Amino acid sequence: MKKLLTLLIGISLAFTANAQKNNQMSDKQTFVHKASDKYEYPTDPEVLKKLEQWQDLKFGILFHWGVYSVPGIAESWALCSEDRWFTQRREEARPDRPSYGDFKKWYWGLSESFKPTRFEPSKWASFMKEVGFKYLIFTTKHHDGFCMFDSKYTDYTVTKGPYKNGKYANIAYHVFDAFRQQGFMIGAYFSKPDWHNENYWDPFFATPTRNPNYNTKKYPQKWAKFQEFTANQIDELMSDYGRIDILWLDGGWVRKPEQDINLDEIVDNARKKQPGLIAVDRTIPGRNENYQTPEQTIPKEQQDFPWESNITFSNTWGWNPNPKYKSVEWVINTLAEVVAKGGCFALNVGPNAEGEIDDIVYERLGKVGKWLDKNGEAIYATRITPIYCSGNVWFTANKDGKTLYAIYALPENEQLPAVIEWEGNLPDGKMVLLQNGKSVKYICKGGKVMVTVPKGVKKEALTFRFKAKK
Repeated sequence: MKKLLTLLIGISLAFTANAQKNNQMSDKQTFVHKASDKYEYPTDPEVLKKLEQWQDLKFGILFHWGVYSVPGIAESWALCSEDRWFTQRREEARPDRPSYGDFKKWYWGLSESFKPTRFEPSKWASFMKEVGFKYLIFTTKHHDGFCMFDSKYTDYTVTKGPYKNGKYANIAYHVFDAFRQQGFMIGAYFSKPDWHNENYWDPFFATPTRNPNYNTKKYPQKWAKFQEFTANQIDELMSDYGRIDILWLDGGWVRKPEQDINLDEIVDNARKKQPGLIAVDRTIPGRNENYQTPEQTIPKEQQDFPWESNITFSNTWGWNPNPKYKSVEWVINTLAEVVAKGGCFALNVGPNAEGEIDDIVYERLGKVGKWLDKNGEAIYATRITPIYCSGNVWFTANKDGKTLYAIYALPENEQLPAVIEWEGNLPDGKMVLLQNGKSVKYICKGGKVMVTVPKGVKKEALTFRFKAKK
């Protein structure tokens, strides 16, 4: 009986350990912001108008930049003491394994080393325009609380650190201004949680999770101070930084009822200063999620409401010293898929602590720009079409639906085929290859289209323009 009991306990422990291991792996693999389960269209005519304009842009550049760029570690999350992959990030950042309290002091102290003396916002903006990006999302504050703008409501800002006398000390202001001059729509990323603020993480208590470390109902005055702090900081961004088109709010766990920051009131006040402002309260369906934001992923099916995939160009959001950048083909093929499914694509880049972007980013995105120079009409200001995919071919349509585009997404490390085939979306009359502006030969048979690829064309994703057969 004892042997049987010992065996059963051993089996139970093995199952428990395996389950814990699987849960940990699942946490790390699936930590993405998924799209909400429903979408609510805004009712403000000015917001609807700007949302329509945003849907024409298709391709956005997203920057994660802050104190985490100094050592090149993951943004903010190493501060969180939840026993998930955050712990691993903390060990990767400090293999000497300091105490959690000492680690937090070290992390927040990185602000004393953040001095981006090589930062030139006009260089960023002019290059990103050449690539073909049309809108900007810039991280004004991540969860760690470090402000990349001159906030009057905290000392934890770039303008009160070693770069306070720098040429572009009020970094967000100069980024927004430079990109605005290049014709970009401007988006301000803002973290709703602020782990540096004593009214979110009270230093008197431990910080076991990403949430407030006190009962907000038990200490309503403390939470009211945080509500006021958040409203004041967002008001600063809406008041002192020129035209802002998008308020991109991260930290979806900050929501009603436990963490109510009076967001309806904040957004209403913001729109008094920024008419038509697009609010993006990520993962929280309702009046303040004007477009959805699946993170590091693309919806499996076409969507008929506004949405945006935000995906990193390298293997991390912020800069890291050993990056693994995605290929030119990946960027083009991802853009084609996202647009064919009805979304916009925000590609994230992480500048280093000195304010520079890696050379490989310029090299690879420059090639994406050359592709868009010739093929951009199949991307920008397009809309979805019922048959949007056939094999490696993605379809978009102009706004009247009469002209279709077929984008052959050339798989990485493959040669162009002699014939490109797809089903449905039969052409009527001439078909043009956008790469060279010349007509191509094709035949239709049994509902299938077969296009002969001309000899000598450049090996890249190929886009064909044609009128759809009625």
